[in-house]
Formats: sequence, structure tokens, C-alpha cells
Amino acid sequence: MHSFFYGLARVVSSRKGSLSILIIWLALVIILSALAPGSREHAISSSEDSIHLNTPSAEARALAQEHFPSNDGLIALLLFHDDSALTEEQRTAISTISEWLSSDQKPEYLAGAMPYHLFPEETQKRLYAEDGSTMLLSAALQKGADSKAISATLDEIRGYADSIGLHGMRLEVTGPAGIAADTTKLFQNADMVLLFSTVALILVILVIIYRSPLLAVLPLVIAGIVYGVVDRVIGIAASNGWIVVDKQAISIMMILLFAVLTDYCLFVVSRYREELARLASKHDAMKAAMTGVGEPILFSGGTVLLAVISLFAAVFQPYHYFAPVFAIAMVVLLLGGLTLIPAVFTLTGRAAFWPFKPKLVSPAKHREGLWSAIGRFVTKRSAFTAISVTIFMLLAAANVASISFSFNLMKSFPQELSSRQGFELLEEHYPKGRLAPVTVLLESSGKIEPSEEWLNSLRALGDRIKAVNGVESLTPDPAAIAAAGDAASLPRDFLSSDGGAIKLELTLTEHPYEAEALSTVKQLRDTSDDMLQSSGFSPGSAKLHYAGATAQQLDVRDMNRQDTIVVFSIVIVLITVMLIFQARSIWIALTMMGTMLLSYVASFGIGWAILHYGLGYDTISYRLPLYAFVFSIALGVDYNIMLVSRIIEESRKRDWREAVRVGVSRTGSVISSAGIILAATFCVLMTQPLQELFLFGFIMAIGILLDTFVVRGMLLPSLLVLMRNRLSISHSVKLKPSPSHSERS
Repeated sequence: MHSFFYGLARVVSSRKGSLSILIIWLALVIILSALAPGSREHAISSSEDSIHLNTPSAEARALAQEHFPSNDGLIALLLFHDDSALTEEQRTAISTISEWLSSDQKPEYLAGAMPYHLFPEETQKRLYAEDGSTMLLSAALQKGADSKAISATLDEIRGYADSIGLHGMRLEVTGPAGIAADTTKLFQNADMVLLFSTVALILVILVIIYRSPLLAVLPLVIAGIVYGVVDRVIGIAASNGWIVVDKQAISIMMILLFAVLTDYCLFVVSRYREELARLASKHDAMKAAMTGVGEPILFSGGTVLLAVISLFAAVFQPYHYFAPVFAIAMVVLLLGGLTLIPAVFTLTGRAAFWPFKPKLVSPAKHREGLWSAIGRFVTKRSAFTAISVTIFMLLAAANVASISFSFNLMKSFPQELSSRQGFELLEEHYPKGRLAPVTVLLESSGKIEPSEEWLNSLRALGDRIKAVNGVESLTPDPAAIAAAGDAASLPRDFLSSDGGAIKLELTLTEHPYEAEALSTVKQLRDTSDDMLQSSGFSPGSAKLHYAGATAQQLDVRDMNRQDTIVVFSIVIVLITVMLIFQARSIWIALTMMGTMLLSYVASFGIGWAILHYGLGYDTISYRLPLYAFVFSIALGVDYNIMLVSRIIEESRKRDWREAVRVGVSRTGSVISSAGIILAATFCVLMTQPLQELFLFGFIMAIGILLDTFVVRGMLLPSLLVLMRNRLSISHSVKLKPSPSHSERS
């Protein structure tokens, strides 16, 4: 391994090699930009479903489409609201809009709408809230309409409503179509804002750290070149159908690429500066620097790659579709870190550090600073440091038990969006369960013949379903259907045209996205067979299926639980194995992994304390634990590896305790700078409009700062000092013998 990195260092640091590498990267960017599509052109917004579309709710949805085929696509819920009961003039305006939505002049991509204007007065009244202040009108867009068509259609509806006058009413559009349109508008320019904010922030921090214009600009130029390649490679893979690209994954990948490449630049430049102080030739200095940091960069990038690849094991679409985007990015990023970064800084040499060019000096004592003092304290008071920091981290981690998770993603939308305001109006003025009724599909093994016996069994089944705790009503009422007594009296769209299924609508008593509602649907699923048999249906003659938002969120909860266990396990095992190879010590690897896991849990505990008690959050998104785990462990490994690699390198020349002190002293500044940049980059996500991104950025920033200054700066070094005897016994790390008392004197 050492010979490989020595050979690589020779190539990237030579005059011809560094120039050739830069030309190859620039040529790649130009060719790919001219010939390949960008990643955004084929990106999608992943749905809350399994990649296999085999969840119970997905199967129920497919069966509903099979037995009750429809050309309807996403549903738009039009909410008309006033502070008091709607006036006759306002109701007339609603009728006019309803008539237009059903006419030949309706929007191009509208499939149809509820014919409110044709309903008798009594039927119309049932569509209003109890206080008469709110009225709900549903419309369906055409199946397959894209996001632009959906947004244009809803804008046309709003425009028509404004043209006829709403007489003081509010019109809010929610439902799946409203959410899709708002999401499109929300992120229309978000990527460019995110990119420029990230670049500007990194530039400012680098100027503060280095006080050198070139050292501030070059990492961003390098990141821009690598991003140009990554974006087009992902675009090629997506356009050929090799991978599925998620829009949110691209946004997060973009800012992480700039942050991680900047970190790698810091690692290389820090060591390069050291070597320039003792070697006259810039080529020799870079060769020495890359011989020292090449392996840590490879292992740190490799562990991140392994962490994101583990997401391929997830079955939940938003998790699974993150994997290919980040896997491609990390492969190209790693190549850039090992070739492009050293090539660029070799070509610029000492000029990159202007106006503070490193001068060739005789070997001297390392300049004392904050991290030198921390290194001395940690190694002298290692037991005290390890115990006190561990107690603090455990107390912070204990707060995790009080976290509440939400499966209602509407809470992640900004308050001012029409889809969220419409949803909240529904919550406020209609029964909770009407926000998203559950579709109940009774599928028969043969053609349904509505005989008296069959209708009686249906009535008994309806009674058992309504008796389940959390069920408010069933529409149409099976008891009323059984009382009608013949097939001619069956409601429209109740029995499928092929006679293979009937469709009912179940309204829950609780909010359809809360835990109580999920429990109700789970109970219905678990007892379906028993209910069918006790109602008189013969075994195997019929089966119950449940579709709709609540059934889907129940599947999401189950998938999330499964994916969390699987991904956590794979990440821990793979990265631990990688760390064993890197550190050449099982004990060091286990210690590094243990401190990272403790840091992850503690960051969540601290984050939740601030969010809950300080900012008033009652819940956080169920997705955050897995996302934060993968990225905090993967990125935290970088700093672990840089520190431990330097300690092991120093241990070949000095006593283990002294090696730890020197390792902390020499890497503390660069690791803290890298951590600040990475944490600040995640803070950029807090400017994004989705609450989920805000919370993700907030918790990741806390975790990275905790990793950088507490775990890597104090906890891990103190534990490594205390482990000296264990390391000596294991013979996995060759330690220089401790000096005797007389030698120390």
C-alpha cells in the first residue's frame, strides 16, 4: 500500500504529471458539458413507497386501478373559506367555478371536477363545514400530467376565480396536486441559491483561515471542476436508465461535494505547507505531503463511499435513490482528491500561499498554539478527560428517548404555501378523518353476485369494521345496501364493472397521519381474515385491501423501521472493517466507531433539546435519524482517520503518549477548520424552505462541531492514551517503547 501511494505521489507531484492531470480534468469537463445531459434533466421526486412497489398499500392502489379504471391523475382540493358563513353571492361564485371546471373551456390538463353546480341544494350543504365558512370542491388532473402542467392548471384555476371575483373568499388549493405544484415552485431556483450561498460561505471562511486569496479560491475552482464531471456522469447514467436520480439527493450532494473537497484541500495544503518549510523543491514537498496524506484521503473517501452504498439496501424510495447519486459523486470526488488537488497545488507551488509564502527553515520546534495546549492537557489528564467528556455525551444522548417523530410531511412545508394553508383549513373545519379517507377494497375470488346471503355478509362485515376502535364511518353504509336487497339498487362505483371487487370509503376518527390512525389501519389489516370469516364469507373467497394516505404512511413506518436496522448495521460493519485495515488495529477501529456512534446519539439529544425546549418543535421528521446517521458517521470518519493516521505515523518516532500529543497538535488546526467549513455548509440547508432540510442541516451542524472539537479533539485522543497497554498486548500497532524515568529526566 505504501509503495502505491509513493508511486501516486511521484506522478501527481511531477511537473509533467501535474500538468497532464489538470489538462485531463479540464478536457473531461468540456467534453461532458458539450455532449452529456445534466443530472437535473432526468431527476424525479421520489414517492413515499417501496422501490419494488410491493407494499400492501401499493398493491391495494394497483388493484383499485385494475377493478375501477380511471384516467384521473392527481387530485386537487379547492378550499373556499371566509371568516364567517359563506354568503349567497359567494356560493354563486363557487357554482360558476364548478360549471367552468366541467365545461369545454376548462383547463387543458384537467380531467374532471365534482359537479357541485348540478347537485341538489341538500347535497350541496353536505359539502360545507358545520359552521358554513368553508367549502371543499375536488378536481382531478389528467393521468401523467407533469409538474409544469400541474402548476399551469392550478394557476389557470386561480386566475379564473380572480376574474369572476370571490367576494372576499379565500381560495386555497391543497391535496396531491396542490402539494406537487407548490413543491415545484418551492425549488424552482433553490439549487442556484444553494450553490451560490455555499460557495460564498466557503470562500469567506477560507479567506479568514488562510488570509490568502489563491488558497481561498483554488479549492472552489477544484470543486467546480469536479462538480462539472459528477453532474454529467450522473446525467448520463440517469438518461440511460441505469439509475434513478432524486432531486433532493442532487441538492444535498452538490453542497457536500464542495464541502468535502474543500476539506481534502485543507488536509493536503496543511501537510504541503509543513513540507515546504523543510524542502526547497515544491515537487518534492508535494510528493512528501501526498505520501503522508494520500492513504488517509483514500480511506476517508472509501468509508464515505461504503456508507452511501449501504443505502442501496434500503427499500424506501427516498433512501434508496440517494445511493447512486452519492456513490457516483464519491468515486469522482475521491479521484479529484487524489489527483486534481495535488496537481493544482503543485503547479501553483509557494505562490498559492501569497502573501504568506512558506519559507525554507531549519528544523525547529513546532509553533505552540491552542491545539498544542489541548494536546498536552488531554495526554496528561487522559482519564479525567475521557470520563468527563463521556459523562457529558451520555447525558446528552439520554435526551434522545424523548424525541417524537412525525409522518405528516405537510408540516415540513412553509406556512405561507397554499397547499399547507388549505390542509390546515381542512383540519380546522372538517372532521379529522375526512382529510384523507381510507379506501377499502373487498376483492372476490370470483364474480360477485349480490345475493341476499352475500349482502347480509357484507352488512355484517361493515358492522365489524365500524366496531374497530378509531373508525368513524363507512361509505356507502353496507347496512343500507343490504336493506336495498337487489343489485339494481347498488350505489354507483360501488361494484366494479368486472364484478371482481367492491369499493368502500372509511373515515377515521383521528388525524390520518398521526400514530393513532396508523394503529387503526394496522388493526384492520391484522384482523381482516377473521372479520371476513366471522361475517359469513367462506375462506379464500374474498380479501380486504386498504389504500390511501394512512395505509401508505403505515407502510412507510414499517419500511423506515426495517431500513433503519438494515442500513445502520451495514454501515457499522463496513466502516469498522475499513477502519481496521486503515489503523491496523481492531481496538483503535472499535474505539473510533464507538466515539462516532456516541457523538451521533449525543448530537441528536442536544439538537432535540434546542428544537423542543428552545424553538418549540413538538416533532421532527421520521427520515432524519437515518439521513443524519449515514452522513454523520461517513463524514466523521474523515477526521478520525486524519488524526489516527498522524498519531500512528508519529508513534514510529516517539513514545505513544507523545505521539498522541503531537498528532492532536499537528492536526487540530486543520481538522477544526475543516469541521467549521462542513458545519457551515450544512447550515446553508437551514435557509431552504422545507422544514425537513432545516432540521437536517441543524442537527448535522451540531454533530459535526461536536465531532470536531469534543470527540476528535478530546475524547478519542484521551482514550487512545489510556489504551496504550491494550495496543501493546494486541501487537497490532508497533509502538516505540516508553522512555524510562531517567530518560525523561
